[in-house]
Amino acid sequence: MQFKDIIGQEVTKKHLIDTVNHNRVSHAQLFLGPEGCGSLALAIAYAQYINCTDRRPDDSCAQCASCKKYQKLIHPDLHFSYPIFAKDKDDKSINYIADWRKAILNNYYLGLDEWRSNLNVDNKQFNINIAESHSIISRLSLKPFESEYKIMIVWLPEFLEKSGNALLKIIEEPAPKTVFLLVTQNQEHLLNTIISRTQIVKIPKLKNEDVVDFLVKEKSAELSKAQQIAYLSNGNLHTAQLFLTHEENNFHETFVNWLRSCLQNKGLDIVNHAEELAKLGRENQKNFLRYGINMMREAVLYLAGTPVLIHLPEKEMDFVSKFSKVLNLAKAECIASEFENAHYHIERNANPKILFLDVSLMLVKLLKFNSFPAGTQHILL
Repeated sequence: MQFKDIIGQEVTKKHLIDTVNHNRVSHAQLFLGPEGCGSLALAIAYAQYINCTDRRPDDSCAQCASCKKYQKLIHPDLHFSYPIFAKDKDDKSINYIADWRKAILNNYYLGLDEWRSNLNVDNKQFNINIAESHSIISRLSLKPFESEYKIMIVWLPEFLEKSGNALLKIIEEPAPKTVFLLVTQNQEHLLNTIISRTQIVKIPKLKNEDVVDFLVKEKSAELSKAQQIAYLSNGNLHTAQLFLTHEENNFHETFVNWLRSCLQNKGLDIVNHAEELAKLGRENQKNFLRYGINMMREAVLYLAGTPVLIHLPEKEMDFVSKFSKVLNLAKAECIASEFENAHYHIERNANPKILFLDVSLMLVKLLKFNSFPAGTQHILL
């Protein structure tokens, strides 16, 4: 992976390149960025650049023996740690390295659910256990095999939980020429003792124009469709690719019918919708909720009197303008918050049928008839 292969993030790329060229490579760095921003890809490209034997001023050469091994993720001085579902207390990530390499080489913007599907572990809980922490220490106890630096990339260290305390000493005082690159999406779920021992590299979400450019050039999407997906994905390239694959517009009819049932407090319809949503599968459930979050975001913009900032196709715009008549800013924000919480719990293996029924009942409470002027309930669609 070279820096030139990474979408956008020019400022971050320059910063990382400068640390190498000015001999300021910190031994422990925390790549902090939202899902789909390319933080893992940046960590891999950075590691390749560090150990490239014929590096250019702005990128690795891609031709030396080190680069060729990095591009296949088989370099002996490149190590990975990542969440797994441990079959027993001694199970470690190295046992799944073939699956990991295949998943990353297929998509450098890998998401946790995509990684889960590669391992076929369904709804089981991922973690990075104490055996993995000991494995990291063991792998880093030896000198580099053939490169100047030995590099450990830990993907989603927030899954370390308390077992991460075993790594504190080696993170703070690693062996010479050892570099830790921790790639996280949720700083608040990471041990403070780990954060305090690392240099933070903040990675922003991607710009919409970068996502559009990728979808048009790499995925052959139509410009108008790419612009819509980029706007809805909010800088998350992983989500943008999923939207493109699953045709996000198919969610519109389901979403509107669900809201209508909640608005009219039709108990049987609400139960049926919860059951249908539970059958979508984890990734589609998350996409559906993302779609809902984005629709509420547009409703907030509409209610705030800034429709010029909304960039939606005609039917979504029609929905936002009509639905906003039975909302206010507080209600729209509460509904968006409910969707965000549901998305959070879906990621953490909540029972989808119970979850969507619970969200539906909260929507009924927020959208109860006597909260609106008489005669307005019928205008949804």
